[in-house]
Amino acid sequence: MTRALPSTLRLLAAACAAACIAAPAFAAAPMAKTPAPGYFRTMLGEFEITPLSDGTVDLPVEKLLNQKADKTTGALAKAHLKTPLETSDNAFLVNTGKKLVLIDTGAGALFGPTLGKLLANMKAAGYTPEQVDEVYITHFHSDHLGGLLAQSKIAFPNAIVRASKQEADFWLSQANMDKAPAEARDFFKNAMATLDPYIKSGKFKPFDSDGELVPGIRVQGAQGHTPGHATYVVESGGKKLVLVGDLIHVAAVQFDNPAVTIGFDSDQKAAAAARKKVFDAAAKEGALIGGAHLQFPGLGYLRSEGKGYRWVPVNYTQMR
Repeated sequence: MTRALPSTLRLLAAACAAACIAAPAFAAAPMAKTPAPGYFRTMLGEFEITPLSDGTVDLPVEKLLNQKADKTTGALAKAHLKTPLETSDNAFLVNTGKKLVLIDTGAGALFGPTLGKLLANMKAAGYTPEQVDEVYITHFHSDHLGGLLAQSKIAFPNAIVRASKQEADFWLSQANMDKAPAEARDFFKNAMATLDPYIKSGKFKPFDSDGELVPGIRVQGAQGHTPGHATYVVESGGKKLVLVGDLIHVAAVQFDNPAVTIGFDSDQKAAAAARKKVFDAAAKEGALIGGAHLQFPGLGYLRSEGKGYRWVPVNYTQMR
């Protein structure tokens, strides 16, 4: 026979059993449905790099990539993805210690309700739009320059905006818009409307050649996706970050097969060549890559592998 429990323990056990029977059932906790603020932080030498999320947008990439749809869906499936593909729209804030430079601005109000979160995420990251000294645009598609305006007003009142003169000459031309296909004209209209306040206030200053824009940041042309598409190279303390804009859209497809282009490319052959040139150099040098449409925060390294590349995302850091 088992020995009887001490009376105090018997009483405690009985009380617990009664409480469990009598306790009311609580409703399940409601789902929060929102992630943490959309920013990341890391150091590049002496520079602070803050990727900012403008949100995500669903893209029917099986219709947009220049390969058979089943190849695209097959490649996505291997990465546990499907179409339409939820695609990040990233921008990058670079604090050199002397200048605060924003590279690309997201879509603002130009691409629907799932985008336009850049300013809120910038504030969550500890910065304000008024602190930005310069804004560099990789190209004039709406999901990269729309954030220049907030409620139809200049979003970065103290900033100089810079982009390729070749890009500006193309997209800000009424003659080019008039002869463009109907489906492309909104890109022209959005570029004109977005840049106009900066042009009128003397804050838009295009550049016409590669070179240093501020100490530690230089522009490097990578035409093909658009006539004046540019990449920006950030260097500090022997470390390099290449912000590639739209040299790549669908990581699950284009890293393995970089010859695949997308319907948004204005010159398919030149776009593929620009991607290969920049990616080969980054893989050889061990440079960090930042992509506008790579999964947020869009930072990682490339390793050459066969005819393509292996993507190695950055490690999460608390900057200790």
